[in-house]
Amino acid sequence: MLIPTKIQIDKKNYEFIKQVYKELHYKSLSEYVREAVYTKVEKDRKRLRELKRKAAMEMIGRAPYDNVFQSIEGEDFENR
Repeated sequence: MLIPTKIQIDKKNYEFIKQVYKELHYKSLSEYVREAVYTKVEKDRKRLRELKRKAAMEMIGRAPYDNVFQSIEGEDFENR
């Protein structure tokens, strides 16, 4: 569902869009702007995921390491 909104853009950007949207095979100015917003939002979502991933990796890196093999082997592993 599309939500109507008012945006403000620089005049030189508006003039550029107005001149080239047909050459770039967009149906209207608004379609061009929607596509630009969509692209920017996807890029920002990817960047946010990357920041969250880095924060999670740092948090994991600060956690104490458990010796998993020691718990599997037990005390008398060599006597089995």
